[in-house]
Amino acid sequence: MTFDQLGLTTGLLRAVADQGYSTPTPIQQQAIPAILQGRDILASAQTGTGKTAGFTLPLLQRLAETRSNGKRMPRALVLTPTRELAVQVGESVITYGKHMPFRAAMVYGGVSFGGQVRQLRQGIDILIATPGRLLDHLSQGTVDLSAVEILVLDECDRMLDMGFIHDIRKIMGRLPDERQTLMFSATFSKPIQQLAHSLLNDPVQIEVAPRNTAAERVEQVVHPVDRHRKRELLSHMIGFHGWQQVLVFTRTKHGANRLAEQLAKDGLKTAAIHGNKTQAARARALSDFKQGKVRVLVATDVASRGIDIDQLPYVVNFELPNVAEDYVHRIGRTGRAGNEGRAVSLICDDELPLLVNIERLLKQPIPQDVVAGYEPSFSADTAQVNAAAAPGKPRRQPSRRRRSGGGKPSAPRRAAGSRG
Repeated sequence: MTFDQLGLTTGLLRAVADQGYSTPTPIQQQAIPAILQGRDILASAQTGTGKTAGFTLPLLQRLAETRSNGKRMPRALVLTPTRELAVQVGESVITYGKHMPFRAAMVYGGVSFGGQVRQLRQGIDILIATPGRLLDHLSQGTVDLSAVEILVLDECDRMLDMGFIHDIRKIMGRLPDERQTLMFSATFSKPIQQLAHSLLNDPVQIEVAPRNTAAERVEQVVHPVDRHRKRELLSHMIGFHGWQQVLVFTRTKHGANRLAEQLAKDGLKTAAIHGNKTQAARARALSDFKQGKVRVLVATDVASRGIDIDQLPYVVNFELPNVAEDYVHRIGRTGRAGNEGRAVSLICDDELPLLVNIERLLKQPIPQDVVAGYEPSFSADTAQVNAAAAPGKPRRQPSRRRRSGGGKPSAPRRAAGSRG
């Protein structure tokens, strides 16, 4: 199937061709025709499968097919959980709508409120927003949502995880009852289905990948290591293997800053990105990372959505997430757009229960590799088996472990940054 078989207009097909795309992804093949028909949809797909274009393209066409209200009020609203994802969606609207006469605006925290007000007053057709900042505008009377025809909830599972459900419902109260609603999610959890039941009208349900699975093209590995040696092992792996573009996840903002400082002392050009950074600082760090000016980007889960890098080769879980589904979101940053990727997790003894939960979600064990010279003081296999055993369930067999490397490597200090 090609894009011109999906019923898209000439202007949109030109924009798609300009990007070098000819074949729609599975989510696009199913979502685009349903949206063009005016149906509500609940769509779940792995990250990196083209969900953004899957709703941007038909949204633009639907707006072109209906008359404007003449007041240039927002006719489409896209809600996203993070600033980065809002920017990504905004870029998609600009890219695919370049041959169409639509204006779009992005509103999110961390940047000037006044600048956003001036843009809104000029009149827009498409509004991309994070829930908190949009509520600020609604309370100030700087935006009117009464003309919205299409609502998109992007990464709505993440919005629920981040506690935006009450904000979403407040926003719903400012929208027309007659509208088309599109829910896109990386997972198909029970809370998502409950939300869909309350918001969607006879929706088309689309699921193009097994529920809560990790990207198939991502090679996953776990390195057991004592907590106090994690940073040392990470520097060693980056330097020894010559990794050039590495996204590293930590649980906390403070941990991200501390790790970034430590890696910089090891000679690795590093930046941190998290919720306490200004939007300008986050955008600059992400831009430098994409351009190769920064070798390592340390992030909290705020960056697990919205970082769209087609050929990101490495994702490292410096700390496992507390929620198993977040592991899927994190490693979904690599292995995108048909490229292969590698997801590495450094686990210490108190993270073994988290690993068990992740493997249960994936319905398969993740291979373990003990790096020579960084052998942990605990037995990961034994602890995992004990933690995984539940009443009424058989104990599973320990996963096989490999030992990599030969002798103990030298300290990775400044030399690590000069490798590769």
